[in-house]
Amino acid sequence: MNPFKSPLYRRLLLWFFAVNLVVLVLGGFLAQRFIEYTTAVEVDWGALARAANAAYEDGGAPALGAWAARQRHEGIEATLFQDGAALAPIRLPSALWRALPAMLSADSDLVLRPWRGARAYLAVQAVTGADGQMRQLVALSRTHARLRPQTRGHILLGIQLMLSLLFIGLVGWWVARGVARPVESLRAAARRMAAGDLAARVPQPSRGRHDELAQLAADFNVMAERIEALVAHDRRVLQGLSHEVRSPLARLQLILDLAQHDRDPAAAERHFHQAEQEIARLDRLTGDMLALSRMESQLPGMERERLDLAELAQRVLQQARVEADARRIALDWQAPAAPVEVEGHALLLERALNNLLSNAIKYSPEGGRVELAVRAHGGRAECVLRDHGPGVPEADMASLFRPFFRGRNGARAEGHGLGLALALRAAKAHGGDITLRNAAGGGLEACLRVPLAQADA
Repeated sequence: MNPFKSPLYRRLLLWFFAVNLVVLVLGGFLAQRFIEYTTAVEVDWGALARAANAAYEDGGAPALGAWAARQRHEGIEATLFQDGAALAPIRLPSALWRALPAMLSADSDLVLRPWRGARAYLAVQAVTGADGQMRQLVALSRTHARLRPQTRGHILLGIQLMLSLLFIGLVGWWVARGVARPVESLRAAARRMAAGDLAARVPQPSRGRHDELAQLAADFNVMAERIEALVAHDRRVLQGLSHEVRSPLARLQLILDLAQHDRDPAAAERHFHQAEQEIARLDRLTGDMLALSRMESQLPGMERERLDLAELAQRVLQQARVEADARRIALDWQAPAAPVEVEGHALLLERALNNLLSNAIKYSPEGGRVELAVRAHGGRAECVLRDHGPGVPEADMASLFRPFFRGRNGARAEGHGLGLALALRAAKAHGGDITLRNAAGGGLEACLRVPLAQADA
């Protein structure tokens, strides 16, 4: 990334220039005020006039010129006038040259500010020499105090240095605070995620901030959401797989137990054939759960096919007869008048129907009845299962699809509370849903709905 296009770089550069501009302007203003008001040594105009006269009497105009040069170095433009004429060169603005004759002819000492609003002083001081000749000192000073230009420069430099340190410290603290806060938020969120809190997020920065730190916080939150979703999904897949394996294993154990105690070789052979089918189902189960995982994660490889939901439900019904016969439960099948075709994954829909049917058989009393019907209604295929068991308390109805939830009737049958959750996930993966309600006359009615397949053009 080009650093010159960085929002953070532009932000720091802007503040750097702003601080330097403020220091330059404010430093010059404060230095001028400091020179004007806080310098303790004021000019003694009378003593200055006597010093100029002594230099002139000792060495004439050259000595006076050397003395004026020393005064100029200390910030004062001064010389002596006699009979209206300057005894040594002096540099004055043209306006003062025009007003000077009137001030010299006044024969009085003057200290005035020649320009309104400007910090400058003009002094006219009379002095009498040893020869009795009257002379007049004319001096112009930019300040009312005697300060050398070098001293003024040092004062200005010192004030600007102090202001620079102050403003750079304040702005540096503000910038560092603006950088450190989102970085600390990122560190805190990263530590929380490392400790296992996958819901950790970085607080969103203030509006209008679009620098690299704000983008990093947004990217971190996107990454955290993705990680949380993937971990939660993997946990659901593992829970579902562990739950789904139990039913085929239980049937396999029951079949092998029957084969072991059956002395009829032909009957034992049938049991072993069923056991072989259950082993094949276990193998397909892994592919089934992986297919559901890919579908929910929107990963490639999830193939859909056109299938008859009635035929699929009838196959599930036949597979459940072993479990139903063991408890003398009758399975009533109501076939539709015409095929009910949907588009989806056969194994996923089969697992959803199998879970619903297994629940109906588990919660039915011995010698009871489970009814299964498939129909097309309102552009959707519906598979309705109804048992004649105890039903579900209304207080538990909204929580039945939560993983591991077992209602007040959970003690009536074995399980881990995952069957309905897995069935609902499979239905939603096909764009459908599952509804549960207590049927009139007792028992629970479950309805799985998925969209019908579109008619061929």
